[in-house]
Amino acid sequence: QVQVVESGGGLVQPGGSLRLSCSASGRILAINTMGWYRQAPGKQRELVARIGSIGTTNYADSVKGRFTISRDNAKNTVSLQMNTLKPEDTAVYYCYADVLEYNSGRSDYLGQGTQVTVSS
Repeated sequence: QVQVVESGGGLVQPGGSLRLSCSASGRILAINTMGWYRQAPGKQRELVARIGSIGTTNYADSVKGRFTISRDNAKNTVSLQMNTLKPEDTAVYYCYADVLEYNSGRSDYLGQGTQVTVSS
């Protein structure tokens, strides 16, 4: 089994910054893509950013230029630096990892989520 755990959410004023972190642990042989989804109240979950094993990144148009995703392959961690936050960034943020496990093949894992609230 694999565990994916997020940290770093909280309350921030508009224009402020937050950094989310995520760690994957367990019977991990390799991790392909890692990334972040978010889900705001009453809305569908959307992909915010993702990063491949060699560092290729993709961002939602709504966060380009404000958010930066990075990862540490040796530690199986991924981070999301969020700058110039807006009230519309308020959501539960979920980390995910596309994992190749020992003796189990490939599976996607999603963390339990961390709340980000942008409000004055």
